Amino acid sequence: MNIRKVKKLTTTAMLCALAYIMAATLRVPIVLFLRYDPKDVIIVIGGLIFGPATSLLITVIVSVVQMFTVSGTGILGCIMNIISSCSFACTAAWIYKKKHNFSGAMLALLSGWICQVAVMMLWNYLIAPVYMGYPRDEIVKLLLPAFLPFNLIKGGLNAAITLFLYKPVVTVLRRMELV
Repeated sequence: MNIRKVKKLTTTAMLCALAYIMAATLRVPIVLFLRYDPKDVIIVIGGLIFGPATSLLITVIVSVVQMFTVSGTGILGCIMNIISSCSFACTAAWIYKKKHNFSGAMLALLSGWICQVAVMMLWNYLIAPVYMGYPRDEIVKLLLPAFLPFNLIKGGLNAAITLFLYKPVVTVLRRMELV
C-alpha cells in the first residue's frame, strides 16, 4: 500500500472518530424531541477534502456505530441519519469537487443545505410514522412546525460551521502532511 493511501485512510479514520465523538457528546435540543449534533460538519469536511465517496463512507461508519452505542432509534434511525448526512455532505462534496474555490464552497454548502432540507422533509413524511410509532396524519401536522425548522437550523449550522472550520482544519492536516 502506498503512503498516499495510508494517509487518506488514517485521515478518514480520524474524521470518523471525531464525527462519532461529536454525535455522542454534543447533542443539543432544537425543536421538540429533535436534537442537533455537529457530526455532519466533520463528514462534509472529509468530503470536501477527499470527495463524496469519503463523505458516504464516514456517514455509514459513524451512523452504524452510533446506532449500536448512543442512539435509541434502531435501524430506521440509522437509515435516517445516513440519508440526512449524505444528502448534505455528498451533495456539497460533489459540487465542491467540480468548482474548487471559495464561491464553489459557498454554492456547495448552500446546495447541500437545500438538498438536506428537501430530502429530510420527504423522508420524515415517509419514515417518521414507522420509527416514531405515530400515525402519518400526526407526522404531517409536525412537518411544518417541527421538522422544517429543525432541518433549516441543522443545515444552516452545518454550512456555517463548515465554512468557518474548513480552511483551518485543512491547514492543520497539510502541516501534518495528511492531505
